[in-house]
Amino acid sequence: MYFSDWELHNDAKIGAWLLWEYNMDKFDWQLMRGEVVERVIERGSKEDYYGMFNLYGGVKGVKQIIINDVPFLYPHDIAYVEALFNVKKEDLSCYKSQQLRRKLLAS
Repeated sequence: MYFSDWELHNDAKIGAWLLWEYNMDKFDWQLMRGEVVERVIERGSKEDYYGMFNLYGGVKGVKQIIINDVPFLYPHDIAYVEALFNVKKEDLSCYKSQQLRRKLLAS
């Protein structure tokens, strides 16, 4: 896996620039985990990925957040997480929401 060495980067942190619109003094990293992971996937550097893994329980923890808590991903980002985290898009809550929205708009 591409980030199999994440444990060697235990000092890595997520760059605050990814969350520019939030007050970081009052930011709740656990409550906002879905949005944080979404931002790292969309715009993060390798360092941001390592920070994300450190914060959210490694690759397995991030994978669960991607499946259950990420509110939105663009199709190219969905393809990326499918490959990187070995998940099916049909298992992603954000993909299910998008499909439901499309179905409702089509009817």
